[in-house]
Amino acid sequence: MPPAAAPTPSNAADAPAPGLRHGRYEDLQALFAGTLFVAMGLMLFNQAGLLIGSTAGIAFLLHYLTDVSFGKLFFLVNLPFYGFAWKHMGREFTLKTFGCIALLSLLTELFPHVMQVQYVNPLFAAVLAGLLLGTGCLFLARHRASLGGATIVSLYLQERHGLRAGQVQLAIDTTVLLLALAVVPWERVAYSVLAAVVMNVFLWISHRPGRYTGR
Repeated sequence: MPPAAAPTPSNAADAPAPGLRHGRYEDLQALFAGTLFVAMGLMLFNQAGLLIGSTAGIAFLLHYLTDVSFGKLFFLVNLPFYGFAWKHMGREFTLKTFGCIALLSLLTELFPHVMQVQYVNPLFAAVLAGLLLGTGCLFLARHRASLGGATIVSLYLQERHGLRAGQVQLAIDTTVLLLALAVVPWERVAYSVLAAVVMNVFLWISHRPGRYTGR
């Protein structure tokens, strides 16, 4: 899913001017808003019975199979990725990512108690949730954070090797969703693939290396 931000620029010419750096409160509002957008998108996914890629997709599959809440499973599934993030993306990125994952897990646990959607058309859910997820992940990426899993790998490959994060994420998400054909009906997988395309094309267009200089 389930995309974050980049490590320190490789040379001084790429570093943002001091006036462009994000302040602490700018980070907090962006990380909260981005995580909230993603939580709302996942709520629509759950209501429509759709899936998503990355660790969120794994958590959804386990949720459908075991009835254990998505929030708990999502938090646990992401634990192995913190070591990679700490080593390759740095302490700040890892700590922000951990905080966002914990917040998303909490929000998905709370949402059924504060907001309920009785019906949502799966096509509409796929498009709207895809845009919500893409927007939320873009917020997090521009403030040096992610929601774990494949997003960490995608951002690492973008920053270190110039590969578009949206392209990498789309390839990973599509693979996870195709594997889900063994578990869920193909119609739901087809709508889920559409949502993954909407989300990752949005990121592909909006999150280009070097375009955004704030940190």
